[in-house]
Amino acid sequence: MQAVKRILVVIDPSQEEQVALNRASLIAGFIECELHLLVCENREDYSDLLARLRVEQDAKGIRCSVTQDWHHNATDTICRAVAREGCDLVIEAVFEDSNLKAKVTQEAEAKLAGNGLFASNTSTISITRLAEALKKPENFGGMHFFNPVHMMPLVEVIRGEKTSDEVIATVMDLSRRIGKVGVLVGVCHGFVGNRMLHKRQAEAIQLVNEGASPEQVDKVLFDLGFPMGPFAMSDLAGMDVGYRIREELRKEDPDNAPPRNWTDELVEAGRLGQKTQAGVFDYKDGDRTPVPSPAVESIIATYRSDNGINPREISDQEILERCMYVMVNEGAKILEEGIAARPLDVDVIWIYGYGFPVYRGGVLFWADQVGVKTIHDKINEIYQQTGSDAWKPAKLLSDLAEQGKGFYR
Repeated sequence: MQAVKRILVVIDPSQEEQVALNRASLIAGFIECELHLLVCENREDYSDLLARLRVEQDAKGIRCSVTQDWHHNATDTICRAVAREGCDLVIEAVFEDSNLKAKVTQEAEAKLAGNGLFASNTSTISITRLAEALKKPENFGGMHFFNPVHMMPLVEVIRGEKTSDEVIATVMDLSRRIGKVGVLVGVCHGFVGNRMLHKRQAEAIQLVNEGASPEQVDKVLFDLGFPMGPFAMSDLAGMDVGYRIREELRKEDPDNAPPRNWTDELVEAGRLGQKTQAGVFDYKDGDRTPVPSPAVESIIATYRSDNGINPREISDQEILERCMYVMVNEGAKILEEGIAARPLDVDVIWIYGYGFPVYRGGVLFWADQVGVKTIHDKINEIYQQTGSDAWKPAKLLSDLAEQGKGFYR
């Protein structure tokens, strides 16, 4: 394993709270490494800000150096700093845009220390594809932190086709040392957690299309034990995050991309979630409590009308089955494909990454309590009705049901 000795932190002078610095400082305190703070700016002098931040880190016992610099653009400036300061590990976290990530990854690799490691914080994009343009793809892997990072302990450690064992060991060890729970996963769109989440979100949206309200769907999942429902979760994360992922998938893989729906209209109308006090729900200033929105109700009603949908009454039980069973089925497919090594890995991801209630043991453990055959038969019934690939029973699920077994027994 490689030791991480220095962490580069880009400081945004426009922000009162330096979130990236807070996280880097936490890491540095755990693994006893040095920080280098960089302001990418040439229009104003921020030496006082950097001096203050340096004093704050010194008071915590963390060694810290600072620089203000500018070369053409932020990416060039950061890459030059990486080369100059000799960073051992770079984690990119730019928007979920494959072209942008590939550009940043390729440019930054050239500036890394001799055998430095590069990790991407992508939540959906193929690590193998991002590594294609790199000279040392074996030094590249995924390190997907879950939001909110200061609250959710999970890190999906993603092994690309050429990622070396040393990189995996180093990233797993780093995750442990900074107090995170690392789970090794393979490459597919969304990896494990988000792949299952996207199936649930699509089903939640479809339930609203058919007649449920967003607050009804959220309440059913909240009552199961989740900290919040799927729509409140989207508002917390930012509606634009899911929108960018859907747009990227529509561009990269249109045949398997989700169709446009009323949530896209919300984003395009500027309803981005809690940060704009308006998403699927409305929010009052300083209050994160979701409030049903008449404006959203109108948008949903128009969407139904435009698509010839006659809304019907939907029971809480149907919502529970469709939102949870589709995840169980996707989890079984993930195990079949070797994206996750065992049911426990899937369940750890959902407990530590999404707040699935610990007392229910995880999505697949919960499925065993309900009964795999019961779930399989309902999934097959919905598949016969809809013909949707999302509901085509996983072979593993069918085999377990036929044998009277569960994921754990």
